[in-house]
Amino acid sequence: MHTFHLAGGCFWCLDAVYRTLNGVTDVVSGYTGGHVPNPSYELVCTETTGHAESVAVTFDPEVIPDEVILDVYFTLHDPRQLNRQGNDIGSSYRSAMFYDGEEQKTLFEAARDRASEYWDGGIVTTIERLENYYNAEDYHQDFFAKNPGQGYCMAVALPKVNKIRSSFSSYIR
Repeated sequence: MHTFHLAGGCFWCLDAVYRTLNGVTDVVSGYTGGHVPNPSYELVCTETTGHAESVAVTFDPEVIPDEVILDVYFTLHDPRQLNRQGNDIGSSYRSAMFYDGEEQKTLFEAARDRASEYWDGGIVTTIERLENYYNAEDYHQDFFAKNPGQGYCMAVALPKVNKIRSSFSSYIR
């Protein structure tokens, strides 16, 4: 099993998308990349912790390759937007990949390079060493499935889920 820690806007969207993929065994929404231990959602929202909303995606690379997990990441959000995704603004919504070891760092750099071939303009996705990962509160876990009619889910998460279903159909559950 492999686990990637990825940030690309609101963690509800990343969580919703990765849960649709064959070979993904767990998705945990959380916070990483900051300097405050065990932050709360409310504290992260103040933009003073340095943390990004992110997901820890655990998957079986025999079922879904590392490259597919990373290509999905670069498809489901706009890696050219600095410290934001759409109307979600602030460093907690930044595009960032957090590596655990040199092998992951190399995979992440290769994925960013592949993505740059498809996105006009400069990709701002950072590649940072994973220092700590803090699970988000229980109500953030699997939010989309628990709240499918919620406005944000309908307007923002669902189109991303549908885009991935269309673009990566051979990996959908």
